[in-house]
Amino acid sequence: MAFDTACSPTRLFRQYEYEEDVYLSLDGTATVYVNASLPALNALHGTSFDARPTARVDRDAVRAYYSSPATRVAWVRSSRRNNRRFVHVRLDVDDIRRLNAVAPFSWSAYQFYQDGDRYVFKQAIGAPPGRDSGSGAGASWSGRELVAFRLHLPSKIVDNNSGGDVRRGNILVWEQTLADRLRGAPVDIEARMQTQSILYRTLWLFAATFVAVAIAFLFVIWWILKRAPARVESGTVPRERTHAS
Repeated sequence: MAFDTACSPTRLFRQYEYEEDVYLSLDGTATVYVNASLPALNALHGTSFDARPTARVDRDAVRAYYSSPATRVAWVRSSRRNNRRFVHVRLDVDDIRRLNAVAPFSWSAYQFYQDGDRYVFKQAIGAPPGRDSGSGAGASWSGRELVAFRLHLPSKIVDNNSGGDVRRGNILVWEQTLADRLRGAPVDIEARMQTQSILYRTLWLFAATFVAVAIAFLFVIWWILKRAPARVESGTVPRERTHAS
């Protein structure tokens, strides 16, 4: 999405009225980005942020809404699109399984566990608490607005139910129309991944390559040093010139 650099790092050129980006780590910690128009936030979560296009975004109020013992708000930013104000929030989460204890994420139930040689992530998204009862009810929706739940996984994805391809950067996306989200149509997210992170595998491969290059370099030096005495013994070393008196 091209409207603001305050959005999450990986925008895939789709415009969403509301979206959640979860960057998951294998230890259960996560970084979560929320990008939403204020009318959508009010309609979905029953908040009462001033959604007038000319109103100044109250970032402190947005920060307070997303702050909790389970979350740490890193920053709150704002932008404008289609005559609507948008907010962009980054949160650090210590345990993704406890995220539904925070009001903005209470519509989800999270599971993250190891199943044999796989890690499993599940998220069941139910009806929104707002149900269009907030101050977003007066928004002029076109009917084409989209909602997205995006998952960035740390290790190779083995299986998922997104119905789409694994996108560049190990990303899965589940989309829904805003109208369906307001009606409470459920979204079930499931992904299975390997237990070794891509970063770890990359570092291991880099280290192995470095060791192989070092061994090859040492072999070349050894071969050169071994050849030197042989050249001396075979008389290939140039002799000193003698000058006639």
